[in-house]
Amino acid sequence: MHVVTVPGYGGSGPAHWQTAWEHAHPSFVRFAPLSWDEPDPTDWSAALDRAVPDGPAVLVAHSLGCLAAADFARRHPARVRGVFLVAVPDPGAPAFPPAARSFAARPLGGALGVPALVIASGDDRFCTTGRSADIARAWGAGWVSVGNLGHINSDSDLGEWSGGWALFTAFAAGLGARV
Repeated sequence: MHVVTVPGYGGSGPAHWQTAWEHAHPSFVRFAPLSWDEPDPTDWSAALDRAVPDGPAVLVAHSLGCLAAADFARRHPARVRGVFLVAVPDPGAPAFPPAARSFAARPLGGALGVPALVIASGDDRFCTTGRSADIARAWGAGWVSVGNLGHINSDSDLGEWSGGWALFTAFAAGLGARV
């Protein structure tokens, strides 16, 4: 199974669960836009196009990466086996990074057309649980709340985030894939 990680604004640093998963699974590929700190939707789309093989891949996205992964899945469903979306941000939230406003100009859109699961935190300053559930419904995705874990990032001090790994392996199993 091809797995492509799609970090969010700023990238996922050494203490982030995505980085831990990549270290534990060297076959995982991280997409590589030109800039993590000045994100451009066109560049992020091109970076995903380079990172996702022709055969279907599972995208593991965090934060702003969720918006890029959702857009990619909608445009290239034959190349995406499923999308695991952690801490989807609300582009209309006051905390949404000004440097990422170009992503806010794109509509969140409708159904992704591929299996998807949104993972939400009850105290994420970038998206309320209600808004997260609404986005999941609009995308035709499943939705799971993992309690209060902040933005489910390095600041959440999750390490390898075993609870998230359990959710991901169950999601992958539902796709008929083994990790």
